[in-house]
This record gives sequence, structure tokens and C-alpha cells, in this order.
Amino acid sequence: AMEKSYVSMFLLLIVISCALAKDAKKDTKDTTAKPKLPQTLSRGWGDQLIWTQTYEEALFRAKHSQKPLMIIHHLEDCPHSQALKKVFAEHKEIQKLAEKFILLNLVYETTDKNLAPDGQYVPRVLFIDPSLTVRADITGRYSNRLYAYEPSDISLLYSNMQKALKLLKTEL
Repeated sequence: AMEKSYVSMFLLLIVISCALAKDAKKDTKDTTAKPKLPQTLSRGWGDQLIWTQTYEEALFRAKHSQKPLMIIHHLEDCPHSQALKKVFAEHKEIQKLAEKFILLNLVYETTDKNLAPDGQYVPRVLFIDPSLTVRADITGRYSNRLYAYEPSDISLLYSNMQKALKLLKTEL
């Protein structure tokens, strides 16, 4: 019986190493464009969270995992973005709740006009449900920039994240 379990363990190792080799190969192709450092995708919004790389990947993962998608549009040289990022990354409850989302932060605009319901400003945060509908009803407190949040609005952003998750449960 021992030999049999050795054989199955060995096969498992082969499968794992093949999968890793495949990933490594895929990576070298990408890295020629720009070297990928660990956790670059978070851009400081939560280094221990799993961030998607592209809008397309994020939509795919939201649909297939049945998790809502949270998209943060920001710019590295925008003081408002930087200020929001700091409180977002340091807010323990938000970081915990964020694990229930597919996450994407973007420093460029997509061609999808649905992601800019009232304009292309930063920072702005939008939620998309697993049916890939933009939740335009989940807004911040500013009537001229519905999806903008200031650092002082962090608790509102937290409750909006809860709202995005809650409506999910009732609708599905």
C-alpha cells in the first residue's frame, strides 16, 4: 500500500511541476515588456489582496466566481487618489471585506463607457455584479461626481461595499 501512495504522490508532483513550468513560460513572455515585481497589481491599494490585471479578466472572474467586481479608477500623481488609497489600504475592515470581491484598480480608462456613467474623473469606485451589470445605484455623497470618495468618506465606501455584497445575495 505504501508503494501505491508513493506513486500517486509522485504523479501529483509531476502534474504540479508541469503546471508551474507552463506558468513560468507564460510569464517570461510578459516580462519582456515590463519586469513584473511582486504585488505590482495592487498599486498600494492592498498588497495582500488578489488583484486582476485587466478589465476583461476581471469581468470573466466576476462572472465565473459569482463575486461582485470592484473597480477603482485612480492616478498615481493625483493627490486625491493617493489620499484615498492610503485610508483604503489602512482600513482593516475594508481590506477584509475586499477579499469577497474581484478587485481591479486602473490608472487608465477602458473603452467601456459604462465605467464612466457621469464622466472620467479620479478617484472613482464602481461596482459590477456577476451578471456584469454596472451598479450605478451604489454612489458616494457628491451629486456632481457620483462615484467619487474622499478619505473622509471611507465609512460610506465600506457600507457601499457591504451593499454590493448584500444585494447580490438577495438577487441571485
